[in-house]
Amino acid sequence: MRVSTVSVAARVTRLLLVSLALAAWAPASALPQPYGQPSYMTPIAKRYEAAIVDSRTLLSALMEEQGIPGLSVAVAVGGEIVWSEGFGYANVEHRIPVTPITKFRSGSIAKAMTGTGLAVLVERGQIDLDAPVRKYVPQWPEKHPTITIRQLAGHLSGIRHYDPQGEEFFNKKRYTDLVDALEYFKDNALLFQPGSKYSYSSYGFNLLGMAMQRAGGKPYVILMHENVFEPLGMRSTVGDHSDTIIAYRVSFYERSGGGSSYHTRKTGWNSKERTLLNGPFADNSYKHPGGGFLTTPEDLVRLGSAILQPGFLKAQTLALLLTPMRTAAGEETGYGMGWRIAKDERGHRTIGHGGGAVGGTSSLVVYPDQKVVVAIQVNLTDVEYGEVPERLAWLFMGPGATGSGGEGAERREQ
Repeated sequence: MRVSTVSVAARVTRLLLVSLALAAWAPASALPQPYGQPSYMTPIAKRYEAAIVDSRTLLSALMEEQGIPGLSVAVAVGGEIVWSEGFGYANVEHRIPVTPITKFRSGSIAKAMTGTGLAVLVERGQIDLDAPVRKYVPQWPEKHPTITIRQLAGHLSGIRHYDPQGEEFFNKKRYTDLVDALEYFKDNALLFQPGSKYSYSSYGFNLLGMAMQRAGGKPYVILMHENVFEPLGMRSTVGDHSDTIIAYRVSFYERSGGGSSYHTRKTGWNSKERTLLNGPFADNSYKHPGGGFLTTPEDLVRLGSAILQPGFLKAQTLALLLTPMRTAAGEETGYGMGWRIAKDERGHRTIGHGGGAVGGTSSLVVYPDQKVVVAIQVNLTDVEYGEVPERLAWLFMGPGATGSGGEGAERREQ
């Protein structure tokens, strides 16, 4: 029996109308609902169906507890994406659902991207890790003690982080040249002698990106696209440009009443109720290397899968990228070049990064020994993932990986 194109189209249209009607009717409490089916259900992914079911339960609970409007997740095993799915809304007002191609703010996961891009330049002999930064960024003031590229990549530079009482997170100026953003921090005294301590610094990574673009001969964002994103198939990852039309970009939200945080507007710090609000404007062109990309969990697990074994990078380069640095006194920092290195509560080795932005919180965790990579992104400021990313990873571990019967279900550090 032949089914006419018209009848099929009519059925699809009816289904879409019903779905849109239900979405429009849904109360706020119903926002954390799954959208559609996983984008991947290959034969190999079938073995993870139970893990996917358990993962949905974890994520649904997280969304309800944290009041998350929209969430996207992806999991890769052995370098292959076995699950990718969107939940809730990319735009609450228009009831636009999250899908696997919805773009979220990376936050500081951009540092892992930058570190990986730095490793490519090192492999090509285009940048010297132990050279002073002024070799590549002559605009860096001579008054400061010498800082090397390696120290910038490991947060050993002494350059400050964001002002916790200021408004720096809500930059409104559009920067077309990253070097111009030096004005944010170039005149501030260093916190300590470079190399003597570990102190997390997004501005240090901004300076690193400036050195990379000079060494690579191209603007930082273009350099990253050519050297990292395109080779790894990260085709949804783009610079977070506020004045550009970017397909599938989420709307950004925050919640009042969450206490003081430089990620959120001060007007909501003392609010008695947790209320969902449109996030404030933020132009992230001043900090692409430290926290200024839009991306998807699928692209993030592609990035994480690239560091599982030699291929994209050589073995010795991977070791350089993922070996925790040490202070001048020999204290291990738990941070390589743009990547955190740690162990979870089960003793598994983990590599990854967290990311906080205006209207976005992201998590990327890599289990190099088990070859499992998990990425989660939401369009809400200051979400606490807790142990959820690790619990998801455990569900997909081990032969069979049948959810709670696999390597288990139960942690996380940004």
